[in-house]
Amino acid sequence: MAQPRIVIVGGGFGGLAAAKALRKTLAEVILIDRSNHHLFQPLLYQVATAVLSPSQIATPIRTILRNHKNVTVIRGEVTGVDKEQKQVLVSDADRQAVPLAYDYLILASGATHSYFGHNEFEEFAPGMKSVADAVSSRNKILQAFEQAEAEEDPIRHRDLLTFVLIGAGPTGVEMASALAVLIRSSLKSEFRRINPASARIVLADMAPRVLPPFSEDLSEAAKRRLEKLGVEVRLGHSVDRIDADGIVVGGERIASKTVIWTAGVARGQVAESGNRPRRPRACSKRCHRARTPGDLCRRRYGVIRRKRQAASRRCPGGHAARSLCRKGPSRSHNRQHAAQAV
Repeated sequence: MAQPRIVIVGGGFGGLAAAKALRKTLAEVILIDRSNHHLFQPLLYQVATAVLSPSQIATPIRTILRNHKNVTVIRGEVTGVDKEQKQVLVSDADRQAVPLAYDYLILASGATHSYFGHNEFEEFAPGMKSVADAVSSRNKILQAFEQAEAEEDPIRHRDLLTFVLIGAGPTGVEMASALAVLIRSSLKSEFRRINPASARIVLADMAPRVLPPFSEDLSEAAKRRLEKLGVEVRLGHSVDRIDADGIVVGGERIASKTVIWTAGVARGQVAESGNRPRRPRACSKRCHRARTPGDLCRRRYGVIRRKRQAASRRCPGGHAARSLCRKGPSRSHNRQHAAQAV
């Protein structure tokens, strides 16, 4: 019997978990990722606030899998999947859409930013999903203080030293608090013509409270802590506009030269020839897990599983579904399940 080939798309938590789970199998495992490093995304905000360096949260994928003799790592971007031919199309700097055959395919391509239909916001409010994003945000924050130190106009000081974070989920709350600590401790004695403590940090979200996935007690405690750190929390209003001069939220313009998007995620886009699989369903009551429709686990296509994703309105049991299955199994657990299914 020929050695089966398993292709894993993505070298994040899920992709690595799947590769590790397949270590002792007789299969040939190929892991494809656009980067040559695995990134610990939960700590990106610490890179953005100069607490950590990029090398402290990124590790080469080849180093992690160096003892997995049946795993080959390829740096490239999967731009398409041909389910009928059981091939993925891989592009890199030199070649485009090179077909790579598979017997089983595990899609763990991760997530990207979601601007909720306002993609024009991206130009002025970048998100944080990569090391480059975090470094860019860090440079922009520090550059704002440098520009303010050299600026003679006090009005310009106010605009330069106003930092707006859109999205009061875990990333936004962590980023706002870390930025407040940076400004009021690390930078407080570094400048002579400006007072870093005068900087304004605004955390905006259309949700009625910060950290919506958590209990109300924890949300309220987080809000009090943010306010104690000097963060201005704006809740209950959506962002109407973002441009080079700031944002408009709840009908009020907030002038700012540094706006960072910390709200919303969307699945990584892996183009497919043929029909796109439906999204997994997530039950909000007793199921507490992402449910995978049949067209994601069709044996004839060899597609084992996608990661948890935005839910439909009803789970197969008829319960109302959440927008994200927050109580579902972890990404790495899903990948281990996929590996076991192979």
